[in-house]
Amino acid sequence: MDTQNLTHRTTPTTDDDDTAAVRTNTVDDVDENKETRRPKTVLANRGLKTMGIAITLPILLTLTNIYFFGSNNNYRLTSRPTWVPPIWALHAACLGSAGLMGLSGWMVWAEGGFHRKPGMMGLYLGQLGLGLVWDPVVFGMRANGVGLMVGLGVCYALWRCYRSFREVNKTAADLVLPCLGWAGLLAFVNLKFLLT
Repeated sequence: MDTQNLTHRTTPTTDDDDTAAVRTNTVDDVDENKETRRPKTVLANRGLKTMGIAITLPILLTLTNIYFFGSNNNYRLTSRPTWVPPIWALHAACLGSAGLMGLSGWMVWAEGGFHRKPGMMGLYLGQLGLGLVWDPVVFGMRANGVGLMVGLGVCYALWRCYRSFREVNKTAADLVLPCLGWAGLLAFVNLKFLLT
């Protein structure tokens, strides 16, 4: 073994002057940390506000949609199998799905995914728009065939969101999966009503 290339590391000795300098530097560092904490808390509060908006806005749009188009006596009175949810559960799950997608979209936005790939924003807004169109088509117009196409469109948009979000944030992509399952069930319910 070549011992000429080895170096010996020693610990520096400290004098009283050096420790005083170290002490004053640590006090200054603490003061600087206090100054840098304030902007971090401002950024954190700003992040919470944007997250609240990102989750609340789709939920409010879905609630408005349910209020205007969410009741249909034909859906309530039809003899449906046990796997078809009652109307209150359908609306509650739609609200939950809107909230999850809002959170997922916010996580991608916070990572800068929508800025790097603007197509992801189109996919996100597309699934939100198609999800909002489903209630008026199925309950308002009673067009189950069109509702099936809308439901399949929501499934496709959510699948593309899942694949795109996975490149940016895996947790955000995992939040899309329950929404995708729910949209698949809605499309299957539409198929059931179309065939009966």
